[in-house]
Amino acid sequence: MRVAAGNHGWALPARRGPERPVLVAFPVLSSLYNRVDTLPISALQHLLYCERQCALIHLEREWEENRFTAEGRILHDRAHEGPDESRPGVRITRGLPVRGAELHGVCDVVEFHADGRIAVVEYKRGKPKAHRADEVQLAAQAMCLEEMLRTRIPEGYLFYGQPRRRTAVVFDEELRNLVAGATRRLRQLLEGGGLPPAEYEKKKCDACSLRDICQPRTARSASAWLEAQLENFPVASSEI
Repeated sequence: MRVAAGNHGWALPARRGPERPVLVAFPVLSSLYNRVDTLPISALQHLLYCERQCALIHLEREWEENRFTAEGRILHDRAHEGPDESRPGVRITRGLPVRGAELHGVCDVVEFHADGRIAVVEYKRGKPKAHRADEVQLAAQAMCLEEMLRTRIPEGYLFYGQPRRRTAVVFDEELRNLVAGATRRLRQLLEGGGLPPAEYEKKKCDACSLRDICQPRTARSASAWLEAQLENFPVASSEI
């Protein structure tokens, strides 16, 4: 796919017929994450899942696809590729780019209702999760849209592939504060440039597409071995 430079550091794919250009997930950066104006919303989800995974993807530019990521990508593609449409009382926009003071991203679907309500919808594979990473990603998209439109969006929806129904998410102060805190931590991680140490958690690591690159078991074993060697290393006497 041919890529042309766009405004605000974005890379825009060339137009194909009547389709509008779609923003690439990462901005074009001259100095990576030394200091960027905004950070990708998708990185918040990666951060809350695993900081090492986040650094591998957004600093090291590592990526491998497995069944889970492929299913998620296909679900997003279907949501983005559908045409915008109008139904009685609502205008539906797909693949809408959003940008705020700290974050940028793309909303899967945004519904503009005739009564003034705005609903952001994010599509996810699988089932609702125990952690709040998906909620943070959705809320971050809504908060960027709030900045753009100078309005308040009280709630949005996560549409999961297996139940095939919407789950309402209220954008309360607790969730908004979680977005703000995760954004601060993300900036600290990316601008710091370091790769967090591996910590093996079976459920997370076995499902991660970067498992072979990260090698959490090997990294942990090597670290434990080194620590044991250092503990048994004789300390030199200061006496002559």
